[in-house]
Amino acid sequence: MTYWLINIPFLLVAALVLGVALGRRVPPRIVPWVVSAGVMMVLTAVFDNVIIGSGLVAYDEQLLSGVMVGLAPLEDFAYTLAAVMMIPALWHLLERRGSETS
Repeated sequence: MTYWLINIPFLLVAALVLGVALGRRVPPRIVPWVVSAGVMMVLTAVFDNVIIGSGLVAYDEQLLSGVMVGLAPLEDFAYTLAAVMMIPALWHLLERRGSETS
């Protein structure tokens, strides 16, 4: 089993939740989402390269796609992608409608 096969269920669930959120009448704000996604991907790249370079984490080369961002395999970014899809979507879906705070 490759790392992508492990990632696929998480990405599918995140995409499903995002699809439901986007299907709502009031779409979530896209600009903050895009900015957040970019920041999270950059932070993931930096953090992953540091922990891989320091030897804290190692990967079985046979299970990787071979696409790397520095020392980090592309597969490492799947969980970040799932989080930036799912967290804002869940926030949007769970938001209380019609409740105003003073």
